[in-house]
Amino acid sequence: MDVPEVKAILRELQIEVPSWAFGNSGTRFKVFAQQGVPRDPYEKIADAAEVHRHTGAAATVSLHIPWDKVESYGDLAAHAEGLGVRIGVINSNTFQDDDYMLGSVCHPDKAVRRKAVDHLLECVDIMDATGSRDLKLWFADGLNYPGQDDLRARQDRLAEALDEVYARLGDEQRMVLEYKFFEPAFYATDVPDWGTAYAHTLRLGAKAKVVVDTGHHAPGTNIEFIVAFLLREGKLGAFDFNSRFYADDDLMAGAADPFQLFRIMHEVARGGGLDAGVNFMLDQCHNIEPKIPGQIRSVMNVQEATAKALLVDTDALGAAQAAGDVLGANAVLMDAFNTDVRPLLAELREEQGLDPDPTAAFASSGYLEKVAAERIGGAQAGWGA
Repeated sequence: MDVPEVKAILRELQIEVPSWAFGNSGTRFKVFAQQGVPRDPYEKIADAAEVHRHTGAAATVSLHIPWDKVESYGDLAAHAEGLGVRIGVINSNTFQDDDYMLGSVCHPDKAVRRKAVDHLLECVDIMDATGSRDLKLWFADGLNYPGQDDLRARQDRLAEALDEVYARLGDEQRMVLEYKFFEPAFYATDVPDWGTAYAHTLRLGAKAKVVVDTGHHAPGTNIEFIVAFLLREGKLGAFDFNSRFYADDDLMAGAADPFQLFRIMHEVARGGGLDAGVNFMLDQCHNIEPKIPGQIRSVMNVQEATAKALLVDTDALGAAQAAGDVLGANAVLMDAFNTDVRPLLAELREEQGLDPDPTAAFASSGYLEKVAAERIGGAQAGWGA
């Protein structure tokens, strides 16, 4: 692909940022507070808009309910549009209430399951009010001990809940189901892998897709294979970018293994994922990094990996693969990965009227100093709020 084609695709690439990335976060040991942290969803969206203002590639903001609960979601959507961004995915939360200790939609108690499903239906109402397309479902449901509950019955309960929520979706709305092979359950997780998520969404229909999160896999998992398979089946609905050194670390995209991010984006590009309505999002909670610069850097890392993926010489790669030239085929990928695409992206930003260095532009904008002075008093938003 030549440079003008690469630029044209990158110009359209959008990476959603999450509202919760701008609040205080941390580990199970400590949450470190920072100056200027948002105190409500309106201020979170203002910070998210700064990421888009400097990158031109983050036009939507994910909400997490009830962390981002407000009196008027229509007003919140108008606030976002006034800042040049839109409300994106609505993320449900069925893991923080005491009632959910033994699960939510898979809980053995019908009353708890009813509460969880009602929350998911409320999230669809919020989608209606904000114009959001996607409802993201991640369930912390699972078991700590063998025999604690019936594994088959829990899958039946999950399917029943998904059926009801799916039936509530509008014609242009989708349900995207996330999986995670571990945490918080120790023995069994109810949606532990892409196969489980795929089976449930396949049964539901075309408005149900799978979410792939880079941090939700066992070490050594070939994530690009999962991406290729789901794209081939038309079931990749969303992709959550982060990096992990140990578990679901939620570090900046491309920080731990930039080559993995490149390989993933190569499969996304060749599988048509850049044109298939896949929602790309940064699912990250930074605990020591400054919030807005961390999101800007992540957007830039995804752009760089995508640019390299688009520069793969697909003709040469196909010829080497057909000839069984193992080293030659690998060399084609390595040549693209080792290409310095930063000048190309800087040039693209200048063509878009942006500063070629978004990180430096934000640092000199004075925004952080401004909000640190203004956001005095009140309660800072944090993980879980």
